[in-house]
Amino acid sequence: MLILVINSGSSSLKFQVIDSQEKKVIAKGLCERIGIADSQFRYEGGKGCTIRKPHPMKTHADAVHILIETLLDPECGVIRSLSEIAAVGHRVVHGGPHFSQPALVTEETKAAIRQCSGWCPLHNQANLLGIEVLEKAMPATPQVAVFDTAFHQTMPPEAYMYGIPYSYYEKYDIRRYGFHGTSHDFVSRRAAQLTRHDPANLRLITCHLGNGSSFAAIRGGRCIDTSMGLTPLEGIMMGTRSGSIDPAIAPFMGKLDNLTPDEVDDILNKKSGMLGISGISSDFRDIQKAAAEGHERARLALAMFCYQAVKIIGSYVAALGGLDALVFTAGVGENDEDVRRCICDGLAYLGVRIDQDLNLKRGQELLLSEEGSEIEVFVIPTNEELSIALQTAEVLGENR
Repeated sequence: MLILVINSGSSSLKFQVIDSQEKKVIAKGLCERIGIADSQFRYEGGKGCTIRKPHPMKTHADAVHILIETLLDPECGVIRSLSEIAAVGHRVVHGGPHFSQPALVTEETKAAIRQCSGWCPLHNQANLLGIEVLEKAMPATPQVAVFDTAFHQTMPPEAYMYGIPYSYYEKYDIRRYGFHGTSHDFVSRRAAQLTRHDPANLRLITCHLGNGSSFAAIRGGRCIDTSMGLTPLEGIMMGTRSGSIDPAIAPFMGKLDNLTPDEVDDILNKKSGMLGISGISSDFRDIQKAAAEGHERARLALAMFCYQAVKIIGSYVAALGGLDALVFTAGVGENDEDVRRCICDGLAYLGVRIDQDLNLKRGQELLLSEEGSEIEVFVIPTNEELSIALQTAEVLGENR
């Protein structure tokens, strides 16, 4: 079954064609700088075909047109007819309280996605735009929305509620939702296959570490807590996000520099975190290099990140009543041996022991813990696109 997976951003559109039965990528590509000068089209597809070229794309509809045209191309395409695509699976960032599972796209589904846009305006509006454009381009093909927040909907109220007047939850559904759900779901399922422990009772912490980072505490495959909140700003300090701070800091910043709420929000989301502390970059590779050369603020940024990670993991060990396995995933989690080592050293009191030679490997599935380590430590590359394709296929099966 071929599934077209779409991740639509405000000025980009990523896509993959995945055989959900073989769990294999057939073609993939990226339309970038949509509506901006010098837009580009990239594609890897059939018969070893690779395309990278400038291509005018004023709108997302233009991007979908070149996408479909290329997939059908006799030389580089992978399908002869659009009817070969069984469904289109769309990444949607925020599903709010409405979705604990992926959903077939209907007018009601789209209305709920719009309703959640207030919490995640840039992402949800772009995701919805991708859905509506593909609906028009492929009207006979089922569209499925897969939500980043859905995996975390098993959290109990004591984990997802905030200590603010209850009326804000009743009126506006303000609560913790969490993100990176497709990633946490994917790697937790894989960890359950790899662990020596009983998957039904497995106490697991998954660490999705990248420019955006989040943690999830998982018991028996069900999320009981996660570090991101109503928005992706909460939790650990990230590439450009502040992470959790004293809430009074936001209005205090506004008063000090005469900033509007939107300007403060922009600082906390786009100018803080690793970038704000180091003053160098949001990219861990740049910061690691500067730290190695003696840059004190780069060293501080890395120390803060590892310290906060150990604190979050420790709190989740308490919430789970112990820990059987720890998983590192995403760009930093899969590739940054220094961050992994720093975090695991901070967890030595729990009996975490990792193989330092194995830890030098990057971007591959590993059992990182030494024999005798009280807690298993895995590196599991995430595959959010495959997760979306598999969930889309499940929805399609349920609706046939």
